[in-house]
Formats: sequence, structure tokens, C-alpha cells
Amino acid sequence: MNLRFPTYTIFLTAVLALVIIAALAPFWIRLLKSRGIGQNIRVDGPQGHLLKEGTPTMGGVLIIATVIITFLAMGRLDKVTVIVMVSIVACGVLGFVDDVSKVLRERSLGVTARYKLLALAAISITVGLLAVNYTGLSSNVAIPLTNISLDMGKLTSSFTIGSTTIKFPWLYLVFLYLLIAGTANTVNLTDGLDGLAAGTVTIIMLAYAGIAFRQGHLDLAIFSAAIGGACIGFLWYNSFPADIFMGDTGAIGLGGAIAGMAVATKTELLLMLIGGIYVIEGLSVIIQVVVFRMTGNRVFKMAPIHHHFEILGWSETKVMIRFWIVTGVLAGAGFALYFISAR
Repeated sequence: MNLRFPTYTIFLTAVLALVIIAALAPFWIRLLKSRGIGQNIRVDGPQGHLLKEGTPTMGGVLIIATVIITFLAMGRLDKVTVIVMVSIVACGVLGFVDDVSKVLRERSLGVTARYKLLALAAISITVGLLAVNYTGLSSNVAIPLTNISLDMGKLTSSFTIGSTTIKFPWLYLVFLYLLIAGTANTVNLTDGLDGLAAGTVTIIMLAYAGIAFRQGHLDLAIFSAAIGGACIGFLWYNSFPADIFMGDTGAIGLGGAIAGMAVATKTELLLMLIGGIYVIEGLSVIIQVVVFRMTGNRVFKMAPIHHHFEILGWSETKVMIRFWIVTGVLAGAGFALYFISAR
């Protein structure tokens, strides 16, 4: 793709991804229905969600496939973009295995938490080694609004294989594990209401497209725009009442992509603000569990926090739209903070 008009290319990428997924989704939904691949709903969740039992799932397969097809048509796979490509594909495969496990066992629990965390550890190490050794990114982590960077490369081992030296920045790899596993799992937690995860990912990815463009990483911006456009197209079928769910394939895969964008753009700590909605969702679960174990009382009527508002009487659509607004404010604040810091 000729990048003579980069902003036009980025916009066209988002539109193309939107059109592709919107056109293919009806066929994918029919295929899933014909194979009996439907969502298993947790029995301890909001009772209104039991009506969603059997709704086609694994829409994430279509999202990730659309992103890859669109990107390959509009951009090129440079070294920086490889980081995000590996993140979304590897995390998507983990989510796919989880989804298949749920379908085969006909229950809402798939791969055990232990194996998920081990898989995410392997993915994080791979992404970290690629970032430092292949892409040449620094293992330092910048603190927004300051000139200070956290030196994550102090504990570094080097191994030579033939003429190739591979660096293992252990502290940075541990940090990336927390970043990638945390983001993948909290996006998965957020995917509890129709359209909630897809909408928040869209907003965050559009913010990251702007950051990547500002850094001169046009292909990375194109990749981010492809994810945003695909999520918008998916929302046509995923909005309340949903015709299809993205499943763990989509939620974990997109969470991995967001973390990958943070690594590729060196905005790892800023992700806590840009993706602040996921921090809120994750903290609500942690607070609920810790307080209940210590006191026997619950802080929220149900966790994650979007279910708390459901039980308070908010409709799914109201929760979804208000969480989108919060995501927009946080992502916009993070986007602005990056530009101030980058001056």
C-alpha cells in the first residue's frame, strides 16, 4: 500500500476491516449455529443472562482473521508490528483453546487458571525477547510526564548461539508478564455484557493508532486501525441483544493486542490510564475477593463491577454506553498525556 497519504490509509484500513467483518459475520454465525457452538452461561451470574445460553460464540476467530487479512492488504509487517501480531495471534490461540474446551465440556469454565497463566508467561517471554533482541526496543519503562525511566535491564543475562547473542532482561520479562497477563485477563473480565469489550477495545485502539502515527510507525497505526475497525463491524452483531459473542478467542486475543501496542509504542505504564477501564474491572474483582475473605462481606453486589450496576437496575445498554464514555475519557486523557510527555 502506498503510504503517500498516511492518514487516509489509516482511515481506509478501519473502514475496510469494518466492511469485511460486517459482510462475513452472518455466514460465521450460521456456521456456528449449525455446529451447535454456543455460549455456556455461568449460573452464579445475573439471572437475566441465562437467556443468552446457546448464543453463538468464538466471534473472536472472525475478528482476528479480519484484522490479519486487512492489515496484510493495507500495510507491511515491519519489526515493530511483529510484536503486536505475535501478541494477538498467540493470545488468540490461547483463547481459542479455552473456547473449544468450554464447548466440548458444555460448561462456562474452560482451561484452568494455572495453565492459562503458564501459557501467558510463555507468550510474555516470547514478546519480550522479540522486543529487545529482534525489534531493538529498550527494556527501560518510561514514567509519563517525567524524564525518568525505570531501568528494567539491570538483571540481564546473555546467551550466545553461534554468532547470535540473545539478551534475557529478566526484570523486564517479569514486568511484561504482569502487563500482558493482566491486560488479557481484564479484557476477558470486561467481556461480560453485550458490546462492552468490543466498544472499549475500539476506543483504546483508535487512541493507540494516534500514538503510533505520532511516533512515525505507520504500519503499527494501520494494524491498530484494523483492530478498531474490525471491532466496530463486530459491534453490529454483538450489540444488545447480541447475535454472537467474541468468546475468549476475541477477549484474550484483543487484550494481548492492547498490551502488545503498549510494548511496541513504549507506553507500558501509560496503558494503565489509556486502558483504565480494565484496571477498574480487574480491581473490582480483587477488592471483592480480598474483602470477602477477610470480613465475609461484599463491597459490590457482584463482580466484575459492570454486574454490580446491572443488579442496581441499570440496563445492559446503559452500563455499556456509560462504560464506553468512561473509556473514552480515560483513553483521551492518556492520549493527551502522551503528547505532553513527547514534546
